[in-house]
Amino acid sequence: MRILLTVLTAAIALSLAAWMFDGISIGGATRNDQLVTLLVVAAIFGVVNAIVRPIVALLSIPLYILTLGLFFFVVNALMLMLTSWIADQLGVPFQVDGFWTAVFGAVVITLASALIGLVLPEPRRDR
Repeated sequence: MRILLTVLTAAIALSLAAWMFDGISIGGATRNDQLVTLLVVAAIFGVVNAIVRPIVALLSIPLYILTLGLFFFVVNALMLMLTSWIADQLGVPFQVDGFWTAVFGAVVITLASALIGLVLPEPRRDR
C-alpha cells in the first residue's frame, strides 16, 4: 500500500511540474495514455530515487557541505533528468528539456511531494 501511495504522490507531483513548465512534457494521445505514462514515469522516478540517489548523495556530501545544502537541488534535478533518459530508453513519452527546467521541476516535485505527504496518513507499524 505504501508503494502505491508513493507512486501516486510522485505522479501528482510530476503532473504539477509538467503543467507549470513547458520544458517538461508528458506524451500520450489520450488522457488515459497520459495517465499511464505518468504512472510509469512515477515508478521509474521512485526506482531512481531509491537506488541511484542515495549513492549520489553519499558521494556528494562534500558538495552539500560546501554549498550549504544547495547541491540538494542539483542532485534532484539530475535524478529527474535520469528519469527522463530512462523513460526515453524504454519508449515512454516523457521529456525534460534542459538543466534549469529540471532544477525548477525538481523543486516543484519536492515541494508537492512534501505537501502531499503531510496530508496522507502515516502507515501503521504494528508489526
